[in-house]
Amino acid sequence: MAYIPYGRQSISEDDIRAVTDVLNSEFLTQGPAVPAFEAAVLAHCGASHAIAANSATSALHLACLALGVGEGDTVWTSPITFVASANCVLYCGASIDFVDIDPATLNMSIASLAQKLEYAAKAGEKLPKAVIPVHMAGQSCDMAGIQALAQRYGFRVIEDASHAIGARYRNGPVGDCRYSDIAIFSFHPVKIITTGEGGMAVTNDAGLAKQIALLRSHGVTREPADMAGQSEGGWYYQQIALGFNYRMTDIQAALGSSQINHLEDWVARRHVLAARYDASLAALPLILPRPHAEAYSAWHLYAVQLKENAPVSRAALFSALRADKIGVNVHYIPVHLQPYYRRLGFKPGDYPNAESYYASAISIPLYSAMSDEQQNRVISTLSHHLREG
Repeated sequence: MAYIPYGRQSISEDDIRAVTDVLNSEFLTQGPAVPAFEAAVLAHCGASHAIAANSATSALHLACLALGVGEGDTVWTSPITFVASANCVLYCGASIDFVDIDPATLNMSIASLAQKLEYAAKAGEKLPKAVIPVHMAGQSCDMAGIQALAQRYGFRVIEDASHAIGARYRNGPVGDCRYSDIAIFSFHPVKIITTGEGGMAVTNDAGLAKQIALLRSHGVTREPADMAGQSEGGWYYQQIALGFNYRMTDIQAALGSSQINHLEDWVARRHVLAARYDASLAALPLILPRPHAEAYSAWHLYAVQLKENAPVSRAALFSALRADKIGVNVHYIPVHLQPYYRRLGFKPGDYPNAESYYASAISIPLYSAMSDEQQNRVISTLSHHLREG
């Protein structure tokens, strides 16, 4: 009986040919494939500028730096995310805080964000320099609501859209940055499309794009207009900022450019699979994902929650499904409960909605190449354990 992973990349002969073409070319690292992939992403999401990076974590770090996040600043994000959404702030020397989730969408609660901002303003506490909403499982946050609060309280917005390339919000693609300063995509193998590892920052602000691109490559420029003094010749470059080697290679970018040709079809297939889960699991003691009316999810994950009357615990169900070669996972352990973050002063009880969700959450397999037969096996195995205990 074959193992069914919770997520998996789809690699075609066209993908392999695209990578092989780069391997046979003059450029492996910084050649024409990276800007071509950036242009392909822009054509999809509708933003003005794209900067590819070696991971979404790197892109998040660069986004924070471009917005001037640093020592003495604080940034708020969701506790239900991968740790990178918070770590990127600490890399800048700033402080991190969290906003509890909406139990229905699993995204940052707009009501909780508004309440936290109002309290901080009235108490004379430091307001966030930026807020990083996370599009959990591929469903956009209420970005219009977040933008309205940003305008009122003066913070910047970075969309962590790592799960959400191919998603839509209010009839526009996630990543068009209508309601944010910068959006970040991930191209890890379990995401919607992959470059192996990789990420991208998109923005409509030319100044932010220029700063992100500079910091992506050591803070080095070859542009005479940006140099201190005169250029000494065609070979000349200057380091004008302390940057990083966060560059994407042409090998990765060629794979991404091939993959993005399938984006809409793959997201549509994920919707078909999610709808089959919705119908087949409705009678089980599970809380199923609840789509937001204004959002078209990319369905990166299908995360369910066990109801209190379930005949097995989450731990027992997890182990039983893994034993049956169903590759379930849990997304995510709340960031504030990680030992590192507890040492920063966070503790159980700080974000009750996030903790309640985590206590019963389990992600079941969902990926575009998943067959109906594989999904039927997941459904029947899950049903067996939840009906028999």
